[in-house]
Amino acid sequence: MLDIKNVRKTFNKNTINEKKALNGIDLHLNEGDFVTVIGGNGAGKSTMLNMIAGVYPIDSGKIQIDGINISRDPEYKRAKYIGRVFQDPMMGTAAGMEIQENMALAYRRGQGRGLAWGIRTNEKAFYHEALKKLGLGLQDRMTNKVGLLSGGQRQALTLLMATLKKPKLLLLDEHTAALDPKTARKVLDITEEIVKEQNLTTLMITHNMKDAIQIGNRLVMMHEGRIIYDIAGEEKKKLEVEDLLKKFEEASGEEFSNDRMILAK
Repeated sequence: MLDIKNVRKTFNKNTINEKKALNGIDLHLNEGDFVTVIGGNGAGKSTMLNMIAGVYPIDSGKIQIDGINISRDPEYKRAKYIGRVFQDPMMGTAAGMEIQENMALAYRRGQGRGLAWGIRTNEKAFYHEALKKLGLGLQDRMTNKVGLLSGGQRQALTLLMATLKKPKLLLLDEHTAALDPKTARKVLDITEEIVKEQNLTTLMITHNMKDAIQIGNRLVMMHEGRIIYDIAGEEKKKLEVEDLLKKFEEASGEEFSNDRMILAK
């Protein structure tokens, strides 16, 4: 479902601020794979997601989704294949619009824009049922402005919107990092339910090593723009946080230095 071949990206080339963000990334995801991605600061995790989404152009290499070469497609053309949830709960929704209006925008993703912007009755019923599954009572607040919701509610809504029309690939960029632990747990539970129900191919960046081990069927570790560790299935389930720290030291030749991730043990 996702094939990344020898993708490279350098920012600020030939300047004092030159930064090699991706150093020949190779990654293949089968349909239904749920891959958690970990790594220290500046490892290239978010850059990889941005390259897939088309936020920045790649320098070289190839990115394919479901056999379609999207390497040179602009971000808006890739939107019909990709659902994305950002770290900031404010980024995925329009605060001044109603919940149902936000959902209508998400439902029309990848379609041509016409003049008929009214939300039909059958659509409202569909949105009502979808919101009900979140278990947050939002189905009874469909005409409320999204700006009235809490961060956790907005993030859950963004997740629902990103998957309202089943994407070929779901990208989650530390989507619970800005939430308190209890709310983060709720959003993660909702994430697992939606991914399992729709059999979504998913890439999830997380700073929490326990979550990285417990969630999904595969784990990838990045360092200095490269993938240095890739483990799946039963082997992944047997991992402990200490194993990950040891693997990082073995593969990179240095100690893991992301305090936030170590504290999240």
